[in-house]
This record gives sequence, C-alpha cells and structure tokens, in this order.
Amino acid sequence: MSSSNFPPKEIIDHSLAGRKNYEHIILWMLYNNDECEWAVFLQEPLKIPMSTLSRHLNQLQSEGYVNKISKGRYEITPEGRRRFHNLSTAKEKKRKLSYPPDIIIKKKIYSHWILWMVYNNNFCKWVDFLNAPLSINQSSLSKAMNQLINEELVIKDEEKKEYRISHGGKSKYSGMLQYYDLDRQTILEEESKRIDDNTKITINFFKKHKIEDEGIQFRFLNNLLKLDYNTVKPMLKEEDDFYKILLFLSINHPYQYPESISISEFSLKYGIKENTLSYYIDQIVENKIYPIRYFKVTDSPENHYYFQENEKLEIMMRAITEDHITKITYLDKLFSRPSDIKETVKEIIDEICTLLFDNNLHKALEVFLPEYVKYLAFKIESEIVLKETYDKLEGIIWQEMSNIFQVKMIKNLEDQYTEELKQVEMKILADRENFDLYNSKIRLLAYFGQIDEVISLLDDLLVDFPNREKELKLKKASVLKHVKQPEAGLKIINELIKESPDDSDLLIYKAYWLQYLNKIEESLNLIQDLVRKYPDNGMYHDTYGEILMYFENYGEAVNQFLDALKSVGDEWYAYQTYIKMGICYKELGYNELALKHLNKGKDFTKKSSLKAEIKQNWFKIADLFLAEIELR
Repeated sequence: MSSSNFPPKEIIDHSLAGRKNYEHIILWMLYNNDECEWAVFLQEPLKIPMSTLSRHLNQLQSEGYVNKISKGRYEITPEGRRRFHNLSTAKEKKRKLSYPPDIIIKKKIYSHWILWMVYNNNFCKWVDFLNAPLSINQSSLSKAMNQLINEELVIKDEEKKEYRISHGGKSKYSGMLQYYDLDRQTILEEESKRIDDNTKITINFFKKHKIEDEGIQFRFLNNLLKLDYNTVKPMLKEEDDFYKILLFLSINHPYQYPESISISEFSLKYGIKENTLSYYIDQIVENKIYPIRYFKVTDSPENHYYFQENEKLEIMMRAITEDHITKITYLDKLFSRPSDIKETVKEIIDEICTLLFDNNLHKALEVFLPEYVKYLAFKIESEIVLKETYDKLEGIIWQEMSNIFQVKMIKNLEDQYTEELKQVEMKILADRENFDLYNSKIRLLAYFGQIDEVISLLDDLLVDFPNREKELKLKKASVLKHVKQPEAGLKIINELIKESPDDSDLLIYKAYWLQYLNKIEESLNLIQDLVRKYPDNGMYHDTYGEILMYFENYGEAVNQFLDALKSVGDEWYAYQTYIKMGICYKELGYNELALKHLNKGKDFTKKSSLKAEIKQNWFKIADLFLAEIELR
C-alpha cells in the first residue's frame, strides 16, 4: 500500500469536552485514502490507543459509516462520507487558513501560491484564492489552477469543489521553495514534512535491500529530498531503479572509505542494468539533470566517491580551501612575493586529509583539488532536464544565450561581474546602435543570474529597436520559462502569432512550448497543421516525430522521421533523426532496426560540424540505448 495521507495537526489535536475527536480522525483518514489498514491508526502521527480504535471502528461499522473490506482493512461508505462532511462543515466555520509568507507573495507566481496553499492546508476552496490576502483574479487563477491540475500536481474533488495536493505536487512544492530566500527554520520545517511523506517508501526500500548503516540511510533520504523522480520519469520508467541510483551515490561517499562498490558490482547485487546506472550517475554528477552539484573523487578506475554541494563535508572543505587561498593571496601582496601554488595545494590537502578524508585519498585529492578550486571561482548551477535532450526549444531562437540562470553570487565573482558589465556599458554609450553589444550585456546579466535586469533591458530594447520585436519578445518568453512562468511566456508567443499568423518558426516554437506544458492535443494539432500545409518540409516532419516521441507514440513518430529523411535526405539535423528513430525502434522492440539507426546516427554525428560538447551528448544518448539492446 502506498504512503497514507494524514490529517493536519489541528484535526488530530482537536478535542471535544477534553477528549480527541476520534470519530472525525478515523473518518478523515478513510475519506482521504482509498482504504486504511488497522496498523496505520496505531502509528505516528495518530497513535490511537488500540482499545479506543476498536471501540470507534465497531461503532462506525454498526452505524453504516465504515465497511470492513478484509481482515484489518477498512473503507468509508457513502453514508460515512456524508457524516464526515457534516463533521468537517461544523469545523469549517472556524477553519483558519495558512497563507504563504511575504517573500513568496511578492514574486506573484500564482502557481507557487496555489501549491503553497494546498500543501499547507487540508484542502482549499476556489474562493480561498480570490479573497484577501491573495486576491488572485478569476482569469489568472483559472489558468494557473488548470495547469497544476493538468500536470497532476493538484487534485480537484468535483463533488465537493475542493482542491488538494497530489504526491507529485508535494515534490514540486519542495523544489519550488528553493527559488526563495527562506530562513533556515522554514526550510527545515518543510523538509520535515517531506520526510514524513517519504518515510514508508524508504523503510520498505531499506528492508528489501537490507540497508542498515545509518550513514547510508541518512544520505539516501537526503538525496531523495533533493532529487525528484518525476524529472527523469519520461526515460527512467522504473521508480525502483531511481532509488537504486540514489543508493549507489549514498554508499560511495568519502565517509565510507575504504568501503565502496563499483558500478558493475552494484548492478549485479541490486539488479539494475549497468549501462543505466552508469548513464544516470554520469548525468547527475555532471549537473545535467538536477541543479544539485555533486563532486567525484576518483581513487582508482573502479572506485569513485561522491558528495554533495553544501553538505557538511563540502562546507568544511570549502572553508579550508578558501582560508588557504585567502591567506596566500594576502601574504603574497604583503611581501610582494610570487605565489607557491604547489605548496598551497599540498597544505590544503594535508589539512583536508587530517580533518575530513582518509589519508589514503591524498593522491586522489591532488587530481581533484584544482578542479574544485575552479568551481569555487566560478560557482555555477545549471538546470538541464534530461528530457530536454530532445528539445530544440532554446536552439531555434536563442542559441547564443546562456541557459544558466541559477547563479549564486559570491564575493570573488562580484568584482569580475561589475568590471565586465562596466566595460560593456561604456561600449554601448559609445555605440548605441550596435545591437550586438546589448546581446553581450544580456548574456552577462543572465550568466550572473540577474533575471529582473534581463527582463527590464529587453523591455527597453523593444522601444529602441522595434524592428527586432520578434527576437526580443521570444528572448523574454524564454527567460519567463526559465523562472517557472511558462504561461506568461506562452502569452507573448500567442501575441506574436496574432501579428504574424503565417510565421512557421513561431508556430514550431509554440508547438514545443505546448509540449513543455504537457498540452498534448494542442501541441500535436499545431504541428499537424504545419505538416499538412508544408508536406515536403523535412524539418516539420522531424519536429512532429520528436513531439510524438515525447508523448511516447513511438510508432507514429517513426513514420514522421521516415518522411523527414525522405523529404530532404541528409540535412544537418539527420544525425538527430536517425538516433531518435533508433530509440523509437528500441521502444517498439525492433532491436535490429534500432541498432542500425543508432549507429547510423553516430556516424552522421562524427561527420557533422557540431561543437564537441554537443557531439558527446548525442554519443552518450546513442550509446545508452545501444548498450541496453546488447544486454537483451
């Protein structure tokens, strides 16, 4: 049975004549869960005494409010639902809602307001969002709520017109909090709620795989709170495999040295494909899926140790490293002497090995530390979701702009940022008509996470460069998407299409945007219209196939990819088309065709004039699916 929903504290603690209202608690549990087991009522946070539970369940059964499904399993009846509604209505008159803190309200991201409300209240009514202090207008509320319901983050009870958060919504809510500068206590309280939600899952996983080491258990839970399965779900179908990947990271931690387990050993012991484990560990550690940074210390080709940014180990390591770097900088200036970097590195590693790492990792740290120092100098967090490997959304309009928005400014970067910005602005003053200079300023602002300034500059440029309206508005839409306001971005795209209804680039852009919002029918209808209108345009067929593939309609996707190649032959994007066809054939079970097309895609990739990094990304994707086929 999946993790149960539990009532809020005010219902558990509410008393009648000095006694807890157990009838209301039991009916709440049965109303908000499909069924409940006897043991659930005895555990935290309910802890109903056994004799009390027995007495109330018998009474509720005799009154026709509860059915006993089988031994120790109960469900609520229609009469029980009415009884619960009456009890809740009586309490509802005194119901006090919790509202988001000012720091969240100030941002005016309505989807975040809604998620906060449904997470922190038992349920919400439509009017709760219309009334003060939120006062969301009907149109904005409707758009935001429908998006959350479509994404299955919020559940609507049609009969009672109530809104509740889903399990996926809870994960989304936790990630949402990272966008706000909340105090540490608030974050701890929110993480505690998520720990409660994940307790049953993790306990069962630990029992199944006999994970008894408390250090590993703690790191696993910490990883689970930071990394959301829904992000990789489109490609990693088995949730249990996701837990195993997190377990691998949790086991291979520097605190476990010299105990470690290689990828091949782990895959055999825990029953996960070696290439799948290898691929996702690589993607997580290289920061390509999640914004959480992981570091890897290599002891030997088979032994690697991983730790997270901002965990205790990394915080202490950072403090030691920065202290030594600061010291050598000050002393060198004081005595006008050249820096002895080798000696400094040795001192850093000696202290780290004394306090944090086993001394046998000294040589491994000699290799690791220079890269870590670079990281400290350019502390960047990127947000690249795996499914966006197939997503040309940014590439169509704005390849030159950095995707990196979540930069945390640190002291040793501020001077660099200020100086570079000053130089660009001086050049703009000297040559106000040079649009490339403004692009440089936009890239610089985006690189250092100054998103409000980016939007403000784009608005100013729309006035000064009206002939570049399309380019500037699409850039603004892209920025809004990155700061989790995709509906606002879509509004801009729709306005542009209204002005230029036959602009096929805009229509393709909108189709990808609708795909991102998971609006299946709208996305497919739009690209279908383009394919019908321009049947000989291979790019449109390729885009159609890619969107079908995203929504797992692999058979029809193959047909569109074939039409794409038939229409234009070996165009620049053919390497993608062949690899995507290979993936589709693999998903359909046609392994020989899959091998043929994946390898052909790799050959085209080698011959292409793509940047080395882009080539490597496509090689990795092709190799992942080739390895899966070879294992069968």
